[in-house]
Amino acid sequence: MRVKAVISYDGSQYQGFQKQRSTKMTITTAIEEALSSLQIHSPIVGSGRTDAGVHATCQVIHFDLPNFWTDLEKLKLNLNRKLADISFKHISLVSNDFHARFSAKKRVYRYVFKTHKPSVFEQKYVSYYQEFNPDLLAKALKTFEGKHDFNFFHKTGTVTHTTVREISRTDHVERNGYHFIYFQANGFLRSQVRMMVDAAMLCAKNEMTLAQLQEQLKCQKKHTTKLAPPEGLYLARIIY
Repeated sequence: MRVKAVISYDGSQYQGFQKQRSTKMTITTAIEEALSSLQIHSPIVGSGRTDAGVHATCQVIHFDLPNFWTDLEKLKLNLNRKLADISFKHISLVSNDFHARFSAKKRVYRYVFKTHKPSVFEQKYVSYYQEFNPDLLAKALKTFEGKHDFNFFHKTGTVTHTTVREISRTDHVERNGYHFIYFQANGFLRSQVRMMVDAAMLCAKNEMTLAQLQEQLKCQKKHTTKLAPPEGLYLARIIY
């Protein structure tokens, strides 16, 4: 039987969500090893991948359970005892055709930063950008909204049949000295959010023009390939 699990994780100690041959320090490997110790030998499938150092407050995965695992609350408790920096928030039964990635309609990422250097207690979870113009940031973020070919806004190595994505909402909010940037879209390419954040911040600091940003978005000319630091990025919500 198939289950859907909502998980959160501190990605600072991991080399990303996806399983890799070169390291066991991935979110997928950690979860699959915990499942295996409970006699559950199903691979997990996530709603999307996150880079090394990136966090999640609401990642969704699915996997298949053997028939003897009927107590999902007990399963959640056992998994949470075995895992470090990864927490199972909910586990629920779903139909066998549910797919954590392909059934998802929209994904929301949140980027958190401060304009003065975070404390040693925050530095794994909050990024740092110097003073900027909030109005220019809002205009830069608005530029990304709609359906675009993001071929100039992703890291090489992306395996996908198309680089076209549709961003339905962007936002910037400031609360108590913390700045939050939000992107909601039908999907994202590898490192796309981090590249968009850094490009928007370059515009907000007058280091790149909005016209140059539009040129890059139209795949006319690359003006930047820098990525925002990973520690400020959170996979925040999956909408089905």
